[in-house]
Amino acid sequence: MSQNSTIDEVCQWNEEMCRKMLKTALPELISIYQCSESGSKLLRSLKIFIDKFLPHIRLSEIEQTFASQVLPKAMTLFDELANEVTQHTGGLSSQNTGLQAALRNTIQFQIQILEILVNLVDHMCKFEEVLALKNIHSLSLAVIHVLKNTFYHCKESETLYSGHLDLVADILQSLFKEAYSLQKQFMELLDRIVLESATSTNEDIESMVTVVHSVLEICSVISKMDHALHANTWKFLIKISVKHRALLEDKLPHDGLVAGLCEDILYSFNSCLHFAEQMNQPAVVGNGNSVDCKLFQKTLKLCRFFTNTLVHYVKEFTDFLSTSCRLLHHLYLQMYCKFPPSINAPILPDGSYDQIACIVPVALDALVSQLMSYRPFTEMVLQDNLDFCSELAFPQCLLLLNIMDKLPSQSEVVQSLWCSGNQISEEKTRLPLLHSLFLNFKRCHAELSLPAQLPGVMSKGQAQQSVSLYEYVCTHLCSFITSISASYFPELECSLLDAVLSPYELTALLASDTWCFLARYGSADLCAHHVSLIADLVKSCCGDCFQLFHLSLLLRRLLFLMAAEHQVIFVKRFSPKEASNLLLWRQVSIKALAPELQRPITSDIIRTAIDQCRRWQSGKSSLGELEHVNVALAALLAVCHAQGEGLTSELQLAITETLCQIWSFLTVEQVLSQHCVQQTMALVLSLVASLIRVVGVALISQAVMFLSFLLPLNPPDHVRLAALDFLGSLGMTVISPDVQGTVLPKLPCLFGLLLADQSWLILQHALQGFTRFAEETCHEEVVPQSLVSGNTKSKVVSFLNKQAITTVECKELRIERMKQENTALEAHFSSLSQCAMNDTAMQPSAKRARKEPREEQYETALETAENVFKTLQNLLKQEPTPHWVTVRLQALQETIIALNSSKQEP
Repeated sequence: MSQNSTIDEVCQWNEEMCRKMLKTALPELISIYQCSESGSKLLRSLKIFIDKFLPHIRLSEIEQTFASQVLPKAMTLFDELANEVTQHTGGLSSQNTGLQAALRNTIQFQIQILEILVNLVDHMCKFEEVLALKNIHSLSLAVIHVLKNTFYHCKESETLYSGHLDLVADILQSLFKEAYSLQKQFMELLDRIVLESATSTNEDIESMVTVVHSVLEICSVISKMDHALHANTWKFLIKISVKHRALLEDKLPHDGLVAGLCEDILYSFNSCLHFAEQMNQPAVVGNGNSVDCKLFQKTLKLCRFFTNTLVHYVKEFTDFLSTSCRLLHHLYLQMYCKFPPSINAPILPDGSYDQIACIVPVALDALVSQLMSYRPFTEMVLQDNLDFCSELAFPQCLLLLNIMDKLPSQSEVVQSLWCSGNQISEEKTRLPLLHSLFLNFKRCHAELSLPAQLPGVMSKGQAQQSVSLYEYVCTHLCSFITSISASYFPELECSLLDAVLSPYELTALLASDTWCFLARYGSADLCAHHVSLIADLVKSCCGDCFQLFHLSLLLRRLLFLMAAEHQVIFVKRFSPKEASNLLLWRQVSIKALAPELQRPITSDIIRTAIDQCRRWQSGKSSLGELEHVNVALAALLAVCHAQGEGLTSELQLAITETLCQIWSFLTVEQVLSQHCVQQTMALVLSLVASLIRVVGVALISQAVMFLSFLLPLNPPDHVRLAALDFLGSLGMTVISPDVQGTVLPKLPCLFGLLLADQSWLILQHALQGFTRFAEETCHEEVVPQSLVSGNTKSKVVSFLNKQAITTVECKELRIERMKQENTALEAHFSSLSQCAMNDTAMQPSAKRARKEPREEQYETALETAENVFKTLQNLLKQEPTPHWVTVRLQALQETIIALNSSKQEP
């Protein structure tokens, strides 16, 4: 009997005949099937197997007698059909009807194979017996293989069919629907699988792990094809992983599962933002039935599902996610990077943000709560030198603050894990929580500058207000301090001190604000201890550096918080009678001290400072020792600014006498070239401004003349600022008639020069200083003389009318500018930090080898002469000179020739 006759005969058998002939006919038919090369015959045989014989085979025998012998051939046939389709898709066109029909027939064959597999899976689901994985081993391999290839073909169909997808779209849709049905049935079948630790073999476990791997691959293929199928596939994966957790937990592809969920969460989240942006278009606003609105709602539900799924999975398998912590951390940062109040968040309708806010923050908060006690996650979040872009610094800050808020309710072990940093040198570098917060805070330049608005603390009877990022961080930091154990105060103090010593001003200010709160919250003894510690650090600073500035600001504030009895101890330890302590007293305000301490300390500081200046004057008066004079002058300036009762007229006159003596040592050339002399010049000018009511006319005249020579030569900014302080203070005094002819003509030139400065900082101070002078002076003729230039006059008028200079800048351009500023600032502060580690404080520039006293006298005399000649040179260029000047210059020339001649004589 031929093969066709045999098959025809079997087709005529009834159910009873098939059951009776099962043992003999099935092997023969399988043999015919395996030898057949015709696709149509293979499909016919498969249908006969399913319809005639499968119902009569016991569950325990299906794998051995049928599936393992039949399904491999079916997989091969399906692949051949798929290859045939792929090879002919390039020539597809509406004119080539023959190829079109052939492709449709081939795809129809694939659909029939899928239908056969659906029937087979459906039959397996009908068994009421306990189903083991070994019963469906070959079936699972075949189904997964066919599904993966089918879904991939459908996903890439637009590319494969080269713009002619419409010619086969209907049959491809049928192919996809059949695959959809097969996967749904197959997942139901797998859900019935029973794995028991007592009976399951290693082979069973490995097979189930392989199934999970394979379904995960299918999940990645269908991720953007069908939302319902995609969600159901993920639901199945998580369900089956949890169901068989006891046997599979250490063998599951945790990294792949977490990576897939994170990818899908980010994709659905970004899609939500996109559709919400479209809803903000004028044509769509208010239309709840628009396509974009429906897509937004649908995608939002999908995002909720994926986030909840991830939270559930992490809860079940936390201990196995050590290598997935990087993905989970990055997910948090990426989502908060595009969520308000991040500057990178898109502009969306308020209602859309509210709906997203019900999902994203809630899920991410739950995720953080589950991972807080997991050491690998802690090490990931707190690792040193986190390599991510500056845009993620803000969400990293929010993450650290979220953890900080949760820590008080955690166990002592978890608190130590986050607060203490590394305990063992071999571990990965893990920074303390506060240290990491300060490091990331300093990178949030754009968010601090705009500033980004965050929800403030709720108060009883008041609506919740939005606050700046700075206030938000500061509030949470202070709250954290009140809740942590005192055992973590050493780590707290180290982190605060490290932040205060940072070159980033706002970071140092945040640490100072927090430290002041700590001083108020803690005991008086703790405050006194901190003041003493910081005072020692201030004294240890050399020269003017950012560390000294930040420490001094903190010391000045903490001194106000000290108890009176501790202030007495502080004064005794750092006595103002000792010159070495002037470095400290120049940084503090006398007003911070108790009233009974202010008068004697004021007197002690002034006398000690004047003595130090006189020692320098009576000695060699070298530039190398001028720094001691600057410290003394700075201490005098701090006392003058305090304007306490202890600053008597007698002491003020003593200061002015000292200033007159110091001024005689200053030269224009040294001010322009020596940093220490620049400091001296600025301090003297500021002191003169503070004591302008008691300063003699000679000193005022001398200062004005000196500035008329110095300012045209463009001295450093801090010298010009001090000059403005002095010029503005001149309005408070009446210029004596003896020097009016010398002083008043110079003032318009000086004010005009500074009001025309190109630096916005100098210009702003110039406007303030000139306004102060104009409002208070009795020499009113100077004011219009200073405003000869129309541009200068316009600037002054705008300033007096409080007309702000505004520029039109959209949000996008402003944010982009902030990002560029952030890059520049990071480079600048990085260089400052590097210099702080590798270099010492600025010292006077190197000069010639040390000279004998007589040589120094020659040096000073020659420098004075050179400066005078430079001044004359500038005057000769500015205006016509009187006739007598030429005669005087000739006389000077003869004097110089005579000096040279006398020097050359033996």
